[in-house]
Amino acid sequence: MRFVDRADAGRRLAAQLSYLRDEPVVVLGLPRGGVPVAYEIATALGAPLDVVVVRKLGVPFQPELGMGAIGEDGARVVNPEVVRMAGVTERQIAEVEARERAELERRARRFRGDRPRVPLTGRTAVVVDDGIATGSTARAACEVARAHGATRVVLAVPVAPPGWTARLGDAADEYVCLATPEPFYAIGQFYEDFSQTPDHEVVALLERAARARAAAAPSPAGGTGAPAEAGTATGTPAAGGSGGGSIGDGGRDEDVVVHAGPVRLGGHLTLPAGARGVVVFAHGSGSSRHSPRNRYVASVLVRAGLGTLLFDLLTAAEEHHRANVFDIELLARRLVDATHWLRSRPDAAGLPVGYFGASTGAAAALWAAAEPDVDVAAVVSRGGRPDLAGPRLAEVTAPTLLIVGADDRAVLDLNRRAQAELRRCPNHLTVVPRAGHLFEEPGALETVAVAARDWFLRHLPRPAAS
Repeated sequence: MRFVDRADAGRRLAAQLSYLRDEPVVVLGLPRGGVPVAYEIATALGAPLDVVVVRKLGVPFQPELGMGAIGEDGARVVNPEVVRMAGVTERQIAEVEARERAELERRARRFRGDRPRVPLTGRTAVVVDDGIATGSTARAACEVARAHGATRVVLAVPVAPPGWTARLGDAADEYVCLATPEPFYAIGQFYEDFSQTPDHEVVALLERAARARAAAAPSPAGGTGAPAEAGTATGTPAAGGSGGGSIGDGGRDEDVVVHAGPVRLGGHLTLPAGARGVVVFAHGSGSSRHSPRNRYVASVLVRAGLGTLLFDLLTAAEEHHRANVFDIELLARRLVDATHWLRSRPDAAGLPVGYFGASTGAAAALWAAAEPDVDVAAVVSRGGRPDLAGPRLAEVTAPTLLIVGADDRAVLDLNRRAQAELRRCPNHLTVVPRAGHLFEEPGALETVAVAARDWFLRHLPRPAAS
């Protein structure tokens, strides 16, 4: 299924939600991309349109791993299990919350102006986005809507990856989605027009909805706002986007099942014709093979003639136990097993292998690279936690590139210390100016992708001619 644009997706999704027409509903769009979708739904249901401003509370040093979320009017949700496993103190939680609340209030003022937030107490909140990638922002929005008093929460999206509801658990009371296609690389691949929604369009839609409500009946309407999930706008397909089969002249682009010891893990393998090597991705905590940032980097590597393998490091059952996302030895073992599995394939046999790790995945990549039977040609770490590889750092011989945002000061310091431990391998630390941990800033992720591409092209030896 493909949509012309977000308005088209909203009209189609509204038809599936028509059963809510006579209920006390408030439609909440996630800015920016979710608002055009939500506007069509609110119009069709005759319901007030609002936006839900949420900010994820990220674990210190690993902000992509959410330990909770905050919303307006003091709404706060904290996951005690993540807090306990990450060893986060109350003081650290307060520091993260203070920083995120300042940003939340700034965004709320930008989107709402002087309009009040639509009350949710006793109502059904329909949370709407233009699609689901990792689902972290949508989960936070649902939790905040409930904290604001919604008696029922419906999460509605036009498109999402298979199994998306299992990842979100009980965040919402009901899930509505028009399509769960396979393969799923990025939300944008299912839209003909997925151009960025500017702030002024969000404000205009909210004002238009408020005027329409006022004209129909004297009922207040307002808005709150949250950033679209980082990376979805640039999360292009890793290579093409066919469900399985060939790309180009004899290349491969397919979903695979990676054999990692006794477990089977979902993955996606792209091998351009004449690939000079394969880069295996190790995602960070709180992410998966669907990571929009990793998919974007993979797309750049594929265009340069490199193969890519993105796969889940944990099974769905294992993800429920948060201790596993910090078990670097377990994650490294999965990476080693995936490398052996990859090399057992006839189409990848003989190709040099590199590792690209993000956050805790970078620690796993370095740990795995230190294994004597892996023979990894190069390693790249994006916003990584190489310090978590501990004494294994001194055993890494593969050329290693560490990429960190200049504004990610705590992680930058950890990377500088870890670099001093990489005594047996050529290494380099690239600091991306004006970039934070998630490289959300304009041009930041592109800088990461180009640096990674050049590092792999420099250090992956060309396979011997057959």
